[in-house]
Amino acid sequence: MFTRTESFKEFIRYYPVVSAIICIHMIIYLLTVIPLFPNTLIFEKLAGVNLYIVQGEYWRLLSPIILHSGFPHVLFNSFSLVLFGPALERLLGKTRFILLYITAGAAANIATLLLEPLTYIHVGASGAIFGLFGYFAAIIVFRKELLSRENSQIILTITIIGVIMTFLQPNINVTAHLFGLLAGFLIGAASLAKGRTSSSSSIIRPGGLSGIRPSLKGVPASRLVLWGVIIILAVLGILSR
Repeated sequence: MFTRTESFKEFIRYYPVVSAIICIHMIIYLLTVIPLFPNTLIFEKLAGVNLYIVQGEYWRLLSPIILHSGFPHVLFNSFSLVLFGPALERLLGKTRFILLYITAGAAANIATLLLEPLTYIHVGASGAIFGLFGYFAAIIVFRKELLSRENSQIILTITIIGVIMTFLQPNINVTAHLFGLLAGFLIGAASLAKGRTSSSSSIIRPGGLSGIRPSLKGVPASRLVLWGVIIILAVLGILSR
């Protein structure tokens, strides 16, 4: 499930959304390091700056997801997507995977806005990627038959390590990591609980999850996102007090 055996061309064909996100990461990173471009302007316009967001620059709730602070940062996040994104893209389909990724990333940045000072500045896709971990955690809780025991242990181990390292490493947006994880879990809980009694079919395509595929067709994507946002904002409201 998490072992990539596809060729480069096969990977792009099987997982177009993950491939596109990684491509965007790399293009934006190159624009910040190539001397021909005003790289500081890119950071000024796309970084998550809480002060600018409250002044009306609301695109900064999404733009930090594609911006990274250096090569190790973009490499680690892109590598994480290569490992953990394909299975969910196959499971959810392109549209729902994009919604999960963007919603988790936005929730992480909204939490950062509400819980961090106005002077706080942040970049990176980590909140969205932790949203993928959260969705996997929801699978383990609500539809454990979708994952083998080995894959469940891998996900739980990596998620726990990720949360621990969030608190140990310097210059980490702890709020974004935790609320990205929470958003992914809540979206997964809503969709997988609804799909528990729905009809299922086997996944046999490359990179698919072993076991049974839940049917999510009866659950509107907009409803899942709406309930996820409502619950997250409720939690944020409590914490912000």
